[in-house]
Amino acid sequence: MKAGKHDNQLLKLAMEIGVGYAQKRGFADFGKGISPKDKVECIYRLLVQDKLIQPLAEDKDDGPNRKHKLILWISKQLPKDHELLN
Repeated sequence: MKAGKHDNQLLKLAMEIGVGYAQKRGFADFGKGISPKDKVECIYRLLVQDKLIQPLAEDKDDGPNRKHKLILWISKQLPKDHELLN
């Protein structure tokens, strides 16, 4: 899994949209006491539960792969000419 040029920005955007999605689903806001690692896992699991992304294989289910899945998810949501996809 090769890191892309804009992966950090894409992950940040995925987290912002994922938190908004979770709130619309009725989840409480993620407080400052929750680590970024836990936020990634919560949003990943919510998207898997809602069948918006495919789950990772059990042996591949870890932090870096979850982040990569979120980056792929948000990349598919953006228009093809979006600046972060270039």
